[in-house]
Amino acid sequence: MKHYSRINLNNAAAIAILLIIMGCDNGAQISKDSRVERSVQIPLNHQDSNIIKTSWPSIGCWFWQKEEFTGDGYKKFIDLHEQYSPFKLLTTSLRYPGDLTDPEVYKQIKAASLYAREKGMAIVMDLDIRLARDSFREKYPGELQQIVFIKEFPLNKKDLPSIGVKGHGFGDHYTYGRTPYDVVSAKLLRVYSYQKKNGLIKSGTVKDISGKAVAVESQDSVHVSINGAIEDAATTACALVAFTVNTPDVFAPHLLSYQREILQQYADASLAGACKDEWGFPGRFTTPTDELWYSAGMAKVYAQRNSGRDLLRDMLLMSMGETGYEAERVGAVNNYMEMYSTRNGEIETDYYHAIKEILGKDAMSGTHPTWFPYPDNREIFKNGLSWWTSKRDLAQTDEATPFSVRTSLSKKMYSPLWFNMYYDKTIKPYYKDIWRAALAGGRLNYHPLWPVPIEQMQTSLLKDSVMLVESRISLLNYISETPPDCQVAVVFGHPAALNWTDTSNFADVGLNVANALWKAGYYADLIPSSEIVNGSLIINENGKVQYGLQQYEAVIFYHPQYDKQSVAAFFRKAGEAGKTALFRVGNWTVDFNAEPFDGNSAMGIAATDAGATSVVGLVTDVLKSKSVPVQTEGEEHTVSAFPASVMPKAAGQLTLIDGTRIFISGERHPLGDTIQRKINIDGQQANVDAIGVTGIRMNAEGEVEALACGGLKTFQGGSLNIHLESRVDVALIKRSGKWKGIIHSNSAEIPAPLLDITRDWTIVRVPPILKD
Repeated sequence: MKHYSRINLNNAAAIAILLIIMGCDNGAQISKDSRVERSVQIPLNHQDSNIIKTSWPSIGCWFWQKEEFTGDGYKKFIDLHEQYSPFKLLTTSLRYPGDLTDPEVYKQIKAASLYAREKGMAIVMDLDIRLARDSFREKYPGELQQIVFIKEFPLNKKDLPSIGVKGHGFGDHYTYGRTPYDVVSAKLLRVYSYQKKNGLIKSGTVKDISGKAVAVESQDSVHVSINGAIEDAATTACALVAFTVNTPDVFAPHLLSYQREILQQYADASLAGACKDEWGFPGRFTTPTDELWYSAGMAKVYAQRNSGRDLLRDMLLMSMGETGYEAERVGAVNNYMEMYSTRNGEIETDYYHAIKEILGKDAMSGTHPTWFPYPDNREIFKNGLSWWTSKRDLAQTDEATPFSVRTSLSKKMYSPLWFNMYYDKTIKPYYKDIWRAALAGGRLNYHPLWPVPIEQMQTSLLKDSVMLVESRISLLNYISETPPDCQVAVVFGHPAALNWTDTSNFADVGLNVANALWKAGYYADLIPSSEIVNGSLIINENGKVQYGLQQYEAVIFYHPQYDKQSVAAFFRKAGEAGKTALFRVGNWTVDFNAEPFDGNSAMGIAATDAGATSVVGLVTDVLKSKSVPVQTEGEEHTVSAFPASVMPKAAGQLTLIDGTRIFISGERHPLGDTIQRKINIDGQQANVDAIGVTGIRMNAEGEVEALACGGLKTFQGGSLNIHLESRVDVALIKRSGKWKGIIHSNSAEIPAPLLDITRDWTIVRVPPILKD
C-alpha cells in the first residue's frame, strides 16, 4: 500500500474559493502544502442548514444572452440552479454584444455576482480580452492580429504578371452573437521572385522585387501587379499579403497590461475568479501552411531569438521550401512554432497571476486552454499545444480531450481532480460520461445541452436526473486528495509534433500509444517534451522520473526528432539512475536547430528502441513484472462528433496516487448500479454494499481513513462497521483522529448507526428534478 504525507494539492484553493462564495476575507491563511484541519460553512439556501466542504464544488456553465442583460433577468438562471442543481461555482461568459469595459456591462455582471452570493453560489466570470476587442482596438489600433497569405503567381513575360489575394474573417464562441474577427485592413508586405525546381524554390534564385510591385489595397483584398522587366530567369513570383483582423495580436506589446486593466475594473465585483477560455490565435479548421499568423511584434520576437533573422523571408522558406536549405527550413519552423506555443502559455500564466493579484490570492483561474480539443493540426495552429504551460488552479479541459491529457494536466496543476467542460445534444450521453470521468479522477463542468434552441438551454440539464448523479459522484470530492495513479508517461517530442515540414511526425503526439495503454487498463499521462526543458518533468531524488506527485515506472519518448539536446541528457541521466524503464519510438538524427545529432546514442543504452505498436507490449510486460495493477479497461468513445479516443468504461476501479481506491458502477442505471463486493486493498479486506460509487482510503494498519459511498447499505473494513436500514449517500473523513461525516439527503435525520460513529455530521441537500 502506498502511504504519502497528506498533501491536499489544490483542495486548499477549493476551500478558499468556497470562503469567497461566503463573502469571507480573501486573506484567510490556507496552506496548499499541509492538511487543512478547518471546516468551511456555506449556506445552501434559505431553508437548509450550513454545509461543510473541504473539496472542489460542483461546477456549471452559464452563458449570457439577451435575457441576462435585461433588468434583473440574470436572477432566473441563478434561482433555477440554486434550487435544482448542486452547483456552487458558475463559469460564466457572454454570448451577446457588449464590451467588458462598458460601465453598463460591468454593473450587470456585478449585480449578478452579488445576487449569486446571496444564493450560496459564486461566479467565475470570463474577463478575457477578446470580450473587450472594440475598446482594445480603439486604444491600440496598431496592435491587432495579422495573418500573412503567401501566394505564388507566374511571371508571364507576355502579359502583366498579377494576382488578387482576398482575406477572410474568423469566428469562434467569442464571436457568437457578437462581432466576428473581421478583416479590418489588407496590406502588401513583400514580393519575391524565383525559379522552381521539383516543386521547391531553387536555391540562389530568390530576389526581393517589392520595388516593382504595384498594390491596389481595399479593406479585405489586395491586387498585386509587377511593373518593369524581370532581370533574370525567374518564372514565379510570391506575394506576402497581411490581413489585419479584429482581435488583439497575440504578441501585442499592451496585451498583458490591458487584460490586467479589465480585471482591475472588476476587482470589487465580488467574483470568485475569472476565466480565459480556449486562448490562442483565431481557430481554423483548415490550416494551409501558406497562411501563417504574423505581426510586427511577432517578427521582433522572432528576430531576437534567431540572431536577427527576418520572419517574412523565413515565412517564404517555411511555406514553400527551398532546395539546399532543408535544414534551415526545419530550424525556422521549430523556432516559429516554439515561439508560438511559448507566447500563448505566457499569456495564460500572466492572466493567472493577474487574477491572484487583483481579485484575491484565492480567486480561481477558470475554464480550459483546449480548443478543438484534440492534439491535431487544428489545435497546433491555434496555440502550439500550450495546454501544459497554461497555468490553472484546477486541471480543466473540454469536450473530447483525450483522457491521457486530462490526467497529465492534473499532475502539472497539482490538482486532485480534473474538470472537463462537457455537452451533447441530448441528455442520455451525460450519464455514462459522468461515470467514465470519475473512473479517471475527473468531473464534468456542466455545459447545457447543445445544440438546442436558446430558450431551452437554461433548464436543459434540470429536467432529468443528471443533477442527482452529480450529487452522488461529488461524494468522492470529499476524499479525493490526489490525482489518478498513472504509472506510464508517453512523452511526445513537442518540436516534431509541431513541425509541418515532416509529415511523418507532424500532429502525431503518440496518442495511439497512450490509447492502447488505456484500453489495456494501464493509465498513461501524455506529456510534451517541452515539460522536460522547462523543468516540470524531473528526475527525483530517488532516481525516478516524476511529474507533479506522479512517479513513473515506465516512460516512452515518442518521436524525438528535432528535440533539444538537453532532453537527451535528461533521458541519459534517468537511464543511469535505472529506476524508470525507458523506451524510444522513432530515431533521432537532427536537433532543434536542425544540426546533425546522434540523439539515439546521446540518450544512452538504457532507452529501449521500439516501434509504435510493439512498445505497448514491452511496457505492459514491465508493469506486470513490477506488479502494477490494471485499472479500468478502456474503449474507444467520442463526444459530440469530435475525434474518438480511449476512455474508461462506465464501471470499474481506480487507484489514486495516495492509495485511495475508487469503485464505480454506472453501466446500466443512470443513478448507478449496485456494488456488492469484497474489496482487497493491498492485503487489507473490506466489504461493501452500495450504489454507483464507493471510495475507500485505508492506512497501513488496515484502518479506514476516508469513505464515500452512494446508497450505502453496509460497510465493514478494519474497525469501521456500518449497517443501515435504508440506503444513504454518505462520506466519512478522519481528521486528527476524529470522524467528520457528510450526508447527501433531503431528510433532517441522521441514522443512528452513523451517529454511533460521530456526532459531527453535515447534511447536504439533494436537488429535486425540475417539473414542467
